[in-house]
Amino acid sequence: MNYNIIIDKYYPQDNRLKEILMIHSRQVTVRALKVCDLHPELHLDRQFVEEAAMIHDIGIFLCDAPAICCFGKEHYLRHGFLGAELMRKEGYPGHARVCERHTGAGLTAESIIAGHLLLPHRDFLPETMEEKVICYADKFYSKSNLQHEKTVEQAERSLAKFGEEGVERFREWVKMFA
Repeated sequence: MNYNIIIDKYYPQDNRLKEILMIHSRQVTVRALKVCDLHPELHLDRQFVEEAAMIHDIGIFLCDAPAICCFGKEHYLRHGFLGAELMRKEGYPGHARVCERHTGAGLTAESIIAGHLLLPHRDFLPETMEEKVICYADKFYSKSNLQHEKTVEQAERSLAKFGEEGVERFREWVKMFA
């Protein structure tokens, strides 16, 4: 996969939205690749991690999040699900799984139903080690504050809105990947 071609297809203009996407995606990619390099025993697919980390947020342009220059019609919570649909159309089902499973520390069908979230009622949990690494790396960076890298504690506080289950998953990843 040439992720730059795909990004350019959906973000053809050099504008603030594309800049935000690229900065955030690079931050996540650098951190995820560091995990690959620090943990050869995990046998991670480094090329896949790079590609999927760069496109994990491809669906944000479809969402309504003016603070990060997104003026679409969909609720922002759906950006991963929508990005997954785009990646499946492009022929990248593995990359699509990363898109749809990186919200929070993954979401269960139970939490989606209980929270009345605007997502299909199924689990969106990272399963492969690569999915987990990218989801983990994403928790340290925000598209609304590109200059700030969150601490573990700050990432946990951000995850708490999705429930304690996600915080616990993240803590497991901290032990595995830090």
